[in-house]
Amino acid sequence: MKRKAVFLDRDGVINRDFGYIGSIERFEFLPDVPWALKTLKDLGYATVVVTNQSGIARGMYSEADHLAVMDFMQRELAKSGAALSAHYYCPHHPEAQVAAYRLDCACRKPQPGMLLKAQADLELDLPHSIMVGDHLSDLRAGAAAQVGNLVLVGTHLDEAQDRSKLEPSLHHLTCFADLPSWVRALERGDYVPR
Repeated sequence: MKRKAVFLDRDGVINRDFGYIGSIERFEFLPDVPWALKTLKDLGYATVVVTNQSGIARGMYSEADHLAVMDFMQRELAKSGAALSAHYYCPHHPEAQVAAYRLDCACRKPQPGMLLKAQADLELDLPHSIMVGDHLSDLRAGAAAQVGNLVLVGTHLDEAQDRSKLEPSLHHLTCFADLPSWVRALERGDYVPR
């Protein structure tokens, strides 16, 4: 039987987005994130980070730097029983300063490549899964992969025209820590969209 997943953008959802987080020193969890991830795992969801990392393509940090940040993040989450099920990243950008990463690829959100790779690797049930992001590109990637629920956290998607492109699958939460109670309400069938 296929498993449901919560797909997560990283910067601005899991950690504070200071812009181009390429070192452990710049990584800081947002409040209650380990607790929320542990709760989602306990509810039976795979937790999968799908993150654009154009800082690699811009030459601001390396893939090894990104992986070191993710290893640190995983070790910290594991202390709470909240380690991620998987992590996918896109190092590309069509206007990259580093030629090796100058690519208009199928993995950079809003393209669905990372989500589809996760689906194949982990045998995920995308129509019953959730994509959580803080930008329109995150949600468009989820929609392109036919993820059943799209959740905006934060305030980056205020324009009515942007919201209308993703209705009725779009839901809005103040922060990621609100997600577990929203998921419980969704599964009980008593979630009322705002």
